Amino acid sequence: MGCWNKLCGLKAGIGAGIAVAILGIILIPVGNNIIRETVTKESVIEPGTTAWDNWVSADAPVYRQFWLFDVQNPQDVVENGSKPKLVEKGPYTYKTRYLPKENITANPEDYTISFLLPAGAIFEPSMSVGSEEDSVTSLNLAVAGGYKLFPPWVLEAAIKLNNVSLFQRRTVREILWGYKDPILKGTLGLFFPYNGTYDGPYSVFTGKDDISKVSIIDSWQGEKKVSFWNNTYCDMINGTDGSSFSPFLDKKKPLYFFSPDISRSVSAEYERSLDLKGIEVYRFKLPTLTLASPAVNPDNQCFCTDYVVTKNCTLAGVLDISSSRGQPVYISLPHFLHGSPYLVEDVEGLGPSEEHHVTFLDVEPVRALRYVKGPSQLCSHLVLKKVKDYTILPIVWLNETASLDDETADRFKKELLSRVDMLETVQFTLIGLGSAALVLCTVAHCLVSRNNKLV
Repeated sequence: MGCWNKLCGLKAGIGAGIAVAILGIILIPVGNNIIRETVTKESVIEPGTTAWDNWVSADAPVYRQFWLFDVQNPQDVVENGSKPKLVEKGPYTYKTRYLPKENITANPEDYTISFLLPAGAIFEPSMSVGSEEDSVTSLNLAVAGGYKLFPPWVLEAAIKLNNVSLFQRRTVREILWGYKDPILKGTLGLFFPYNGTYDGPYSVFTGKDDISKVSIIDSWQGEKKVSFWNNTYCDMINGTDGSSFSPFLDKKKPLYFFSPDISRSVSAEYERSLDLKGIEVYRFKLPTLTLASPAVNPDNQCFCTDYVVTKNCTLAGVLDISSSRGQPVYISLPHFLHGSPYLVEDVEGLGPSEEHHVTFLDVEPVRALRYVKGPSQLCSHLVLKKVKDYTILPIVWLNETASLDDETADRFKKELLSRVDMLETVQFTLIGLGSAALVLCTVAHCLVSRNNKLV
C-alpha cells in the first residue's frame, strides 16, 4: 500500500511540476503585456504620468558645445585669393534646454498639446577650453553676406566708410551671441537672438488615443509645414522634435524628427545597440544620403536653391538655409564629412572624421527617450567670394549632448528595468522549478514502478 501511495504522490508531483512550468510559460506573454500596458499608460503626455515631468523639463542636462574656426591668413586671402588656413578652437560649452516649456495648453478634442520652448544658454567654464572673451578671426558676417545682397560698388563703399574688412577679430561671445555691426548699425551674430527667445509654438500629439503618435509634431509656429523650400516634399514636418519618440522602438524602422535649426525634417537609421550605464540603447545614425547631391539622392533636388554655389546642384554635403536665416548661411556636417571633396580642398586645416563628426542619436528602446544626441555637429557656413570661384568657408560647428547622469540612470533602472528583471526572474524560476519537479518525479515514478514489478 505504501508503494502505491508513493506512486500517487509522484504522479501528483509530476502534475504539479507541469502546472508550475505552464504557469511560468503563461507569465511570459502575460508579463510582457503588463509591462507594455504600463509603459504605454505612463508614456502619454498628460499630468500624472511618468513622461509628464520629463517632457515639461528635461531630466538630463543638455549641453551645446561650439568649435570655432580661427582664420590664420586673413590678409593673404583678401589680397591674393589664397586658401584660408584654419585652426579649430573649442569646445566652448553652454548648458541649454534647462528651462521648462511654457504656455502649455492641452487640446483633448484632437489629443494634442501645445507649448513654447524657451531658449537659454549658460556658459560652462569647466567644460570649455577657455573663456567667452577668447578672440577668433572669422568672417565679417555683414561683409560676407553683402556680396550676395548688394551691388559690389555699394558694398565696397560701405567697407571703406566703416573701415572694416572681409575678416574681423571678435570674441567667442560676440561671434555666437551678437555684436553691434558698424555697417548694418544693428546687432549681428550667428545665433542672435537666442537668450530670452522662444521656439514654437509647437503642437504635438499626446499619444492618449494612439501611443505610436506620442510627441509627433502636429504643427510648428501654427503651420502643418514650413515654407522655406517652396516644395510639398521638402516643406513637410515629419516626426518629433528629436527629444523623445514613441515607446517600444522597432530598430528596423527609421526615426523621423524635425529640426528648426536646419529648417527641415530628417531621418536616422539603426546602427547598433550599446550599453549606457547599464541601460541598453539603440544608436541611430544620420544616413549619408541626407546631404547627398540631387544627382545621388533625387529627393534632395528641392533643397537645392542656389545653382551657382552648388555648381548646378552637384554639390554634396551642404544645405543652404539662407531663406530661414535671412542671410547667406549654409549647414553641413563638421569638416564637410560626407561632402564633395573640393569642399575640404578649398581650405586648409580640415580633417573630416567618421568617429568625431558623424551625427547620431542614442535612444532607450522601451520608453524611447533620447538620453544622448551626440554629436549633432552641424556646421554653419557663409559664402566667401574669391578671385576664381565661390568658397564655402566653415565658421563654427556644434555638438549637442543630453548627458545621462548616474542619478537618472539609477532611477530609470529602478522604475522599469528592475520590474522587468524581477518578472523575468519569476518566470524562469517557475519554469525551472516546474521542469525540475517534472523530471525528478518522472524518474522516481519509473524507479518505484519497476521495483513494484520486481517484488
